[in-house]
Amino acid sequence: MEFQGKCALVTGATGGIGAAIVQRLRAAGAKVAVADRDTRTIEAEAHLPGDLLEPDYANALPQAAQLALGGLDIVINNAGVITRGPVTETSDADWHLSIGVNVEAPFRICRAAIPIMARAGGGAIVNTSSCWGSKNPGPNHAIYCMTKAAIASLTQCMGMDHAHQGIRINAVCPNEVNTPMLRSGFAKRGFDPDTAVAELGKSVPLGRIAEPEDIADVVMFLASDAARYMCGALVEVNGGKPVS
Repeated sequence: MEFQGKCALVTGATGGIGAAIVQRLRAAGAKVAVADRDTRTIEAEAHLPGDLLEPDYANALPQAAQLALGGLDIVINNAGVITRGPVTETSDADWHLSIGVNVEAPFRICRAAIPIMARAGGGAIVNTSSCWGSKNPGPNHAIYCMTKAAIASLTQCMGMDHAHQGIRINAVCPNEVNTPMLRSGFAKRGFDPDTAVAELGKSVPLGRIAEPEDIADVVMFLASDAARYMCGALVEVNGGKPVS
């Protein structure tokens, strides 16, 4: 997959999956603008730090990336948060954070990026949903599953609506991934992260949960010309493990 001369925006760029995506894109020749609360820990051609909960910041990101890089061919809406528990244990703050980062920010970024890409003759957008949002929701993650279902549906609708403009919009749908966010969740619940990750891997037919690079490689495919006939697709990356 060749990305020489391509310009890409990646949100959630310093997390496990985001950092792997940025590394893959730059290694393949792309110029990358990174967006996160603090981008100082990652190498990129342009740094656009900020809070995705701020509408003005999210609205302006695509144009800021275009101006910084000289174009905008690819947008990767990777940023996400996980709120655990049933709705009866979900606070208003949990609700606003989950909706804001997982749904509203990608919506705003796509809304701003699509006209830029259309004027340039096309582009590729890859959103991050989840196996828990594209099919059966898992237990005790009501708000998380709802937001991931919302971004899955939005992706399918936008994929149809903007294909005629040469803009391909698809979503990657991971299952469990060995990221700092997953590991910190185990730690908060009193589990040893290494032990918990190893035990969780036993439930996966391939024998382990995904590493960030496993997801990044699928994102790279969806962003590349190799996926030129894919629009509105929800691509599960689950190691063979069904959601139940």
